[in-house]
Formats: sequence, structure tokens, C-alpha cells
Amino acid sequence: MQEKGELFHTPDAPEGEALGAEFWAKAELKSPTKKSVHLKIDSEVFDYFVSETGGKGHLTRMQQVLKAYVAAHHRT
Repeated sequence: MQEKGELFHTPDAPEGEALGAEFWAKAELKSPTKKSVHLKIDSEVFDYFVSETGGKGHLTRMQQVLKAYVAAHHRT
């Protein structure tokens, strides 16, 4: 993002408050819960999501649809 000029730094931005030793003593490192997978899907499915999102965010949209499907089927 920095190479694309999408990150901005404002030198006069206010500093956030210090978190202190007590905070860091209780802090836990958590790994992301996402998994990387290789998935073969039909071209028409892939093309649909690309066209619906304008080519950006199509994988995120697929994830949202899959999560909604899972949620709908766990309500039994």
C-alpha cells in the first residue's frame, strides 16, 4: 500500500496514550483464524463475483456469501 501511495503519515497527528506495563503483561498473542486454501470453482461462479464487485473484493464477497450460508444452516 505504501508503494501505491495509499498510506498517509501526518507528522503533526497527536500521539495515542501509552498502554503501560500492566497492559502488556496481560496481552496475548493470537493467531489469525483464517486458512489459506486452494479452491477450484466454475468459471461462471468466479466471473459472477468479479463482475458484481467490479474486479476488486471478489474473494471477500465470496467469503461473505459462504459465511452467510454457514450461519443459515447452523440455526437449526
